[in-house]
Amino acid sequence: MPHKILTLAASNNAHSINRALVEHAAQVLKSEFLQDAEIDTLDINDFEMPIYRADREQNDGIPEAAQAFYDRITAADALMIFFPEHNGTYSAAYKNLFDWASRIKMAIYQDKPAVFLAASPGGRGAAKVLEFAVTTAPFFWAKVVGSMSVGKFGEAFDKDTGMLSGSEHADALNAALSALAHTLQGQDSLAAA
Repeated sequence: MPHKILTLAASNNAHSINRALVEHAAQVLKSEFLQDAEIDTLDINDFEMPIYRADREQNDGIPEAAQAFYDRITAADALMIFFPEHNGTYSAAYKNLFDWASRIKMAIYQDKPAVFLAASPGGRGAAKVLEFAVTTAPFFWAKVVGSMSVGKFGEAFDKDTGMLSGSEHADALNAALSALAHTLQGQDSLAAA
């Protein structure tokens, strides 16, 4: 049975470099590691909702968009999330979506294996938000099996080919995706035993 991989860029920018990285990583995952994978690419712009407030939740309940986001995670076997860095942390759009979803259940990521990636035009490669996401992941029930950041994205990513251009970044991406594939294959073996 094919594995369903939920991918998303935690950015509401239609031209986000993290969206470009999503497409590239999904292509590499399918061509190199999980040929039968079903890729479900989520656009967080489809899940816009009011800013979270406790009294809003009390008066109006959980927005349907938050439940739909949570349900997409439920339907997936694994996650690939790509984080832009906004003032050292998540984008406001993703943080709001995340906050609402956490009101459904704190275990937002539902014990799914995950790869967390980040990219930025600067040299640090959104390392701060990536570190934050990886460090806090266990509190929200994500099993991060691989992570990587890409700095100086304009130099590291070839827009014409839609691929990472340097072997260092390509190797790091392959290692993260290989770890995800091995985790899923290991789960398959345990389920078959």
